[in-house]
Amino acid sequence: MESTTAKTAVASSETKKHDDELMNDSSKRIPIRQRIAYGFGDFGNGFMFDLGQSYLTKFWIDGVGIGAGVVGGIFAFTKIFDAFMDPIAGSVVDNRKKIGKRGKFRPVMMVSAVILGILTVVTFMMPDGLSMTQKILYAYAAYMIWGLAYSFTNDPYGSLASVMSRNVQDRSFMATTRQIGSVGAQFIAGVAFIPLTVLIGGSDQRLGYFWASAIFAAFGVLMFGICYLGTKENVHVNRNQNAQKEGFKDYFKVIFRNGPLGALILMTIFTISAMNTNNQMMVFYAEYNLGNIGLQPIINAIMMGCSIVGVFMIPTLTKHFGQKRTAMVSFVIGACANLLNFILPDHVVVFVILVTIGYTALAIPNGITWAMVSNAIDYGEWRSGVRKEGITYAAFNFSRKIAQSIAALVSSGILALTGYVANAHQSAGALRGIKAAMTLYPGICLVMAAIIIGFLYKLDDKRFGEIANDLDHGRWEGGKIGQ
Repeated sequence: MESTTAKTAVASSETKKHDDELMNDSSKRIPIRQRIAYGFGDFGNGFMFDLGQSYLTKFWIDGVGIGAGVVGGIFAFTKIFDAFMDPIAGSVVDNRKKIGKRGKFRPVMMVSAVILGILTVVTFMMPDGLSMTQKILYAYAAYMIWGLAYSFTNDPYGSLASVMSRNVQDRSFMATTRQIGSVGAQFIAGVAFIPLTVLIGGSDQRLGYFWASAIFAAFGVLMFGICYLGTKENVHVNRNQNAQKEGFKDYFKVIFRNGPLGALILMTIFTISAMNTNNQMMVFYAEYNLGNIGLQPIINAIMMGCSIVGVFMIPTLTKHFGQKRTAMVSFVIGACANLLNFILPDHVVVFVILVTIGYTALAIPNGITWAMVSNAIDYGEWRSGVRKEGITYAAFNFSRKIAQSIAALVSSGILALTGYVANAHQSAGALRGIKAAMTLYPGICLVMAAIIIGFLYKLDDKRFGEIANDLDHGRWEGGKIGQ
């Protein structure tokens, strides 16, 4: 009797020990070299992505001669198309079964980055002898294909962070390096791209844009190479090799069952459309409202340089105040700066100070968002017992594409509605429209972002710590993962 009881106790102890066995240890941190290398991916991404967001509008309008309203339609349609390509890219990545020693995400990211570099140059080309209709069709086709390649580059890159580490400080650090890479690329593109096009092409804008984009794309692929070689997928994940392939129904399940992800999607629609509108309108505002296009790289240098400094503060800010509170306060500060910039008369010094405050206050929560997305991926695994990095990140990336489409409509639409005329003296109405898109729209967007993150995002640092501990021990909300 005692022997039987003892055996039962030992068996029970062994079962408990097995249940509590650590699959991962979120308290341990990964080497700093990996955290830094991860940021080089968005550095490379920015060299290709930011060119399209900041300069394709001007290239197609002023360099190619396509009307502002038509350009707005190109951006809006292609971004919506891209948004629906993201779940396809995410599903393809998640459905990969044969995963080698290089991991699930890194190989797809690197191959796609090379293709993206080539297509970046293609978007800044326009073959000679085309009619206006043919030019428009070329622009549509080139940018749609570019967007597909971008999805297959960015979805695995964004998912990579969630399997590099589950440590909160690691993720804040990687969010910082990623945002530094992003803003750093914006800084270089904002300061150097237009002068480079003039240096290479002179008055021939099409020639200048082509070679400048080729140089930027080459550097972008190189930066992705550093990310690929310097990172590692460290988190052990229980993956079901016999799981059914995912489709659109799984995509929508991910969105509607993951509350933190839903809040991030709504928030991002406002934050990214604000940032992209700012970037797209800066060259117009400098040339026409301030009267000197040469101010554009100078303003961008100050604005984005200060943003980089602000992003460096993310680990410290989130450590002391948490991710959510830091993001909310930043949104409020950015909203006030942008709205004040709209109310005050055009003045170079005042504009530079306020646009710098507004952009830096936006860059900080945009950086924190990357850590929040990784947390949302873990939350989704904890809720369902199944980890779906690619399709979860694709759902988030969907909101970024919609936001980019909105930014294109706002930028090009306001130009068209207020009577903008390419390469000409602008009317008072057109100048007011440029200023409204540059300042008023971002201000309103940041007010909305603050409301969303404050009331809808429930996954604070304490709650995530509890979820991370469950996942470290192989547990989800309904029991043991994989059983």
